[in-house]
Amino acid sequence: MKDRYLNLSPDADRKQAALFEKWLSGDDIPFTNADAAAAYRKRATLIKDAIQLLKTPARIPICPSAGFFPVQYAGASMYDAMYDYDILTQAWEKYCQDFTPDAYNAPTTIVPGKLLDILDFKLCKWPGRGVSKKQEYQYVEKEYMQADEYQDLIDDPTGYFMGVYFPRIFGNLKPLEKMPLLPIVNEIPCVPPAAIPFGTEEVQSTLKTLMQAGNETTRWLTAVRRINTLVMGKGYPAFSGGFTKAPFDVIGDTLRGTLGVMMDIYRHPQELMEACERLTPFMVKAGVAACKATGHIMPFIPLHKGADGFMSDEQFRTFYWPTLRKLIIGLIDEGCVPQLFAEGAYNQRLETICDVPKGKTVWWFDLTDMDRAKKSVGQVACIAGNVPVSLLCTATIDEVKAYCKNLMDVAGRDGGFIFSTGAGMQGAKSENVKIMIDFAKQYAGGNYV
Repeated sequence: MKDRYLNLSPDADRKQAALFEKWLSGDDIPFTNADAAAAYRKRATLIKDAIQLLKTPARIPICPSAGFFPVQYAGASMYDAMYDYDILTQAWEKYCQDFTPDAYNAPTTIVPGKLLDILDFKLCKWPGRGVSKKQEYQYVEKEYMQADEYQDLIDDPTGYFMGVYFPRIFGNLKPLEKMPLLPIVNEIPCVPPAAIPFGTEEVQSTLKTLMQAGNETTRWLTAVRRINTLVMGKGYPAFSGGFTKAPFDVIGDTLRGTLGVMMDIYRHPQELMEACERLTPFMVKAGVAACKATGHIMPFIPLHKGADGFMSDEQFRTFYWPTLRKLIIGLIDEGCVPQLFAEGAYNQRLETICDVPKGKTVWWFDLTDMDRAKKSVGQVACIAGNVPVSLLCTATIDEVKAYCKNLMDVAGRDGGFIFSTGAGMQGAKSENVKIMIDFAKQYAGGNYV
């Protein structure tokens, strides 16, 4: 299993070509008119050409990360968007209509508040539930997995998540601790013992809670699909489709937490690396399944604990990169284009992360030096980013223009670049967002035809 994703399969190129063709065609999209269909394909082609590094796009694609900005721009609160799906829909439609980016981010990071209420979610505070209705999520980091539980996770990841982790992070799912070990149900005498927990009142109540959670998720998903239909129907492709994570981040973000995983690097290095290896196939399957569900080619992968300020470069190459690279290869093998969002600075990682197949990934940088990124990673992969959100919040219009011009001069030469922000645009001045997109389109079109 450890060597499964070291190299690409011979079918990778064929699968990617098929997914690109499907995504570019927009055949399943109910376009409002022929002009919208043509605009969609033109915009999607800009992105495809930037990714594949085979030719310089007609112009640099302009794809800022909206984050929660559409909610703010619509005059709504985060609470409104999480609990009223009509407000969520109106916000995203208005954002795309008024700012006309080349691609948009579906509002899948604005999760349904009622779902979190039903499950009694412990991993974060959210608007109206621990923080102001106007605020964003605030994560509550703890060691939800204990250091001595690594072997349990390695032996049975699914069983561990279902029977140990979920009862800890969902207050209303604690009875899942009583779930049977399903692999033991392999002979007729094993069936009755496995069924016993499902006869208890508390487990039955938990199953009803899960049904309620599923129903609410369906309502939210219906709204998200409605948004996608409205926005794509007007000619805007989605910038990504679906979500997965680096195996190390699965452990470091929410299982062991930042402090816990930092200590594990020194106290439990072998268990940590083995757990990352064990989780890798699950993360590959999650990304592939997300692309199939959305009809998109790019799964979004936020990279958290790999930033320069978190670990040394040697630690990155030992603990973080091996399974992240396997995730990348596994996704490419299935035709996907991993969209890797390198949060923070990755200046110390540039040489290492160049070890990817050419023209098959997007490296979206936050605070990384884009000149260095262009000269290194930009030779094998499309790079994106990194307009600072702080600039959009505080700068003058002339300062925004100057930054955008310099960024495109540095990173946009010879193609292989997608113009974007370094993170979501929450808190940004709407006039700065408007001038950023309009100026970037004008300048890119005039200098990179």
